Order: sequence, then C-alpha cells, then structure tokens
Amino acid sequence: MQDNNPREPDGLQMKVTELGLVPQILMGVVLGTVTGLLFPALAESLGLLGQLFVGMLKAVAPLLVLVLVMSAIANRHESGRDGRKMMMVLALFLIGMISAALVALLLSQLFPQTIALTGPAQGAPPQAVGSVLTDVLFKLIDNPINALLTANFLGCLSWAVLLGVGFRSAPAGFRQNLQVLADGVSEIVRYVIRLAPVGIFGLVCFTVATAGVAALASYAGLALVLVTAMLVMALVINPLMVFLLTRRNPYPIVFRCLEESGITAFFTRSSAANIPVNLNLAKKLGISEELYTVSIPVGATVNMTGAAITITTLTLAAVHTLGIEVSLPAALLLCAISALSACGASGVPSGSLLLIPLACSLFGISLDVSMQVVAVGFIISVIQDSAETALNSSTDVVYTYAVDQWGRPESALPVNSD
Repeated sequence: MQDNNPREPDGLQMKVTELGLVPQILMGVVLGTVTGLLFPALAESLGLLGQLFVGMLKAVAPLLVLVLVMSAIANRHESGRDGRKMMMVLALFLIGMISAALVALLLSQLFPQTIALTGPAQGAPPQAVGSVLTDVLFKLIDNPINALLTANFLGCLSWAVLLGVGFRSAPAGFRQNLQVLADGVSEIVRYVIRLAPVGIFGLVCFTVATAGVAALASYAGLALVLVTAMLVMALVINPLMVFLLTRRNPYPIVFRCLEESGITAFFTRSSAANIPVNLNLAKKLGISEELYTVSIPVGATVNMTGAAITITTLTLAAVHTLGIEVSLPAALLLCAISALSACGASGVPSGSLLLIPLACSLFGISLDVSMQVVAVGFIISVIQDSAETALNSSTDVVYTYAVDQWGRPESALPVNSD
C-alpha cells in the first residue's frame, strides 16, 4: 500500500524556511554556539562562512550607497524641509554621542574599574582630535574610484550627492536608468541579507571556538560596565529622544531596530557591513528615501554612540588604575573629546580602541600605558565590540526614523509590518 504521508520531512523543512529572518538568525546563533563548544576544530573552519558573509556585505555596500543616493537625488525633489531634517539627524548623532559619554562617565564613577597593566598593543593612534576631524574632511574629497575601492563611505556619499545634483537636469530616460541600476543593486543586497543566518552561524562558530568565555573572566566587571552603559543608551536615552520628537510610544521602533539591525551588527561587528541591512530596514519602515539614503551611510561613519562609551569607560579605567584624580571640568572635557573622537572611529571591528590613547592624553597618561589599555580592549572585544556595533548601527535607524516622523500627526508606518 502506498504511503499517504511521504512529504512530512518536506513540510518541516518548509516551516523552517518560512520563519522570519530574525528567528533564522537566532537558530544560527544557537547552532554556532553548540558547534563551537563541541567541535572547536570544525568550528574554526566553518568561520569561513562568516568571513564570506561580511565580505559580501562590505563589497556591495559602497556601490549601494553611491547609486542609491545618486538616483534618489536625481529623480526626486528635495525640499527645504528635507534639508532641515538631515541637519536634525546630524544634531541627534552629536547629542547621542555626548549623552553616551556622560552615561559611561556616571557608571564609571559609581563603579570604578581597574585593569592589570601588562604589555602594549600594536597600532598607531592619532595624537589629537584635530587629526581625526582632518581625516574625515579628506575622506569627503577622496577620488570616487578610490572611495569605492577602499570602502570610504563619506567619499562615496559626497560624490553621489554631487552626481545626483548634476543629473537632475538629465533626460528622463537617463534618470530612469539610474533608478533601474539602484533597484538592481538593492536586489543584490536582499539576496546577500538572506544569507545572514548562515553567515552569522559561521561567525559564532569561530568566535566561540577561538575565544570562548574564558578570556572575559578576568575583566568581567569592566565588560559589565560597558554593556550596562550601552543598554542604558539603547533602552532609556534613545527611547526618550524618540519620544521627544514623535510624542508616541518609542519602544516598538526601538525594539524593531535592535531586532533587525542590532542583532546582525552584533555578530558582523562592522557598521560598514551593516549599511545594506540598515538601508533595507529604513525602506521597510517607510522612512523618506531622500533622508535615509544620506543619514544611514553618514551614521555608519560618524554616529558612534557605542564608541563614545568605550573610549570614556576604558580611559577612566586607566585613570582609576593609576590613581589620578578626575575633576568635574576634566570629566566633562573627556566626554566632549570622546564624542568628537568617536566620529573618527572607522566602521570596522574594534575601530574605536585606537582612539583611547587620544583620550588618555588628557590626563597625562603615557602612550605605553594607554596602548596597554587598548590591549585590554581587544581581550574583551568579543563582547565590547559586538555590543558597541549593535548600538551604533541600530541607533542610526532609530534617529533617522524619529526625525522622519517629527511633526507628523500620526505614524505612517505599522512598525510590526514586514
């Protein structure tokens, strides 16, 4: 007799593939953790999957920024209100970074941490805030081909704006072809994002197999202060800023951004690699394209709330270790320097750590000692850098959404929609 239920396994497979992206990513995290713990040698090899996923995101991101912004400006009219909204987003970025530094300052003073000074880390940190800001300005005027090759998003953005403005007067057919090109690149991004569960599985495998949790044990208190400060920013300060602009319950949008942007950024540990994810999320949220196509790539470069927390917390750990007295003016200056320095933190893993010596110099801490602090940062970077990037990246979308909804009588978006 013929079996009437031969397709039961296929049904199970369909149920798995029909799950949303976030549940699939969580499954990848669990499987990656188990594989890393039970089969470390195999897990290190599987780390290649994660490296390929991050590589694909980084490869498509500069081209996506260039064509998307160029097409949006060439094909759409940008009103004065749109310009004001972009300025407000930039203001929110700055306010957020200063607020993050203040939160880190408060927690570091309430729960002072010390570190064991051992050997210096390698690297060439900047010597002044001016050099960081100068570097940002030179990125803006970079050669467009070099900007694409080196993933210089500020350079890609500046050329996209210039070309978009230049193509406003182009024939309609040409501008329509620009939109077709932008849609094609966006479709490639959607294909790459679908690979996120597999890529994150590989990243988790490698992280668990090579680092595990043993490396964090000696610096658990320092890591806890860092993560707590980032949670305060994500769950208290950011919602407050959204509420002040929208006058609506901020938590649905905050949680959605943490879910769809923060989780991916937590494992890729790269704001640059998360640009395609954020652009896709902003589109789903119904944010004005003229706004998010500019604010998201800019945010990935200059909006570093998590970096401001890292710089402030680790600098104060060095200060407490050496027994240096911190006056109120010095503490406030540290917050300002941390916020400005964070703007220069590159959108790559551990990009904020080499800015710590700059902040340490405020207290007369030598480069040798401050680079040892950097070494401690790399030890706890499994947690610190992941949480930092998740906060940085999700905040880009949260602030953009808040400004986009500013002045509207009610939300144009059900934030739980797909």
